[in-house]
Amino acid sequence: MVTKAHKSALATVGVAEHSNSAVLVTLAGGRELLDRRTLELTPPGLPTHPHHHEGSWAVGRYLSTPGARHLTLEAAVELVGHVQKAAERGAREGLAALAASLKVPVKRIALRACPPLPPTIEERIADNRAQTIADGVMYREALATAARERGWAVHWYARERLFADAASALESGDLEALLTALGRSVGPPWQANHKVAAAAAIWARTR
Repeated sequence: MVTKAHKSALATVGVAEHSNSAVLVTLAGGRELLDRRTLELTPPGLPTHPHHHEGSWAVGRYLSTPGARHLTLEAAVELVGHVQKAAERGAREGLAALAASLKVPVKRIALRACPPLPPTIEERIADNRAQTIADGVMYREALATAARERGWAVHWYARERLFADAASALESGDLEALLTALGRSVGPPWQANHKVAAAAAIWARTR
């Protein structure tokens, strides 16, 4: 059991995802970088955007683009379900590996907020707006589910105001200076996605 005196040592994971790849930055106390890694949520060979690509082809969109092929809606829905299950498995395995590598327990994780979408795969494919963002939501939801299974609190950040919110969450100091110092502490690569993930962890620690 973690006592009150050790609460500052509890870890927070910030996530910046792009398609089926997610950058994870784990901090303790909001200022100590414990881990930096990238998770590939699905294995090679699976489509990364089954709603947007294969789903669109199934309803007649983008069939003139290179690589497009004719699919039935039933086949596209089945494919999305297959990718979703693979992402859920990848998220569980990835978060388990992260937790096993840390010397302190993880308390929370921060993920980019998901916009509302139609409830079924068929409806998401059919909706022109939804099919463009449904894959990203699927991957973030896979990470959220895996985190909750581990007992981690899930916090959703607004990407457009993340850095302002993270700066407000700091008890002292400048956010950009802190992000630069974190990058120096771990060495390259320290790219834009790493800064987003670190800022998310800083913000989530105060939730």
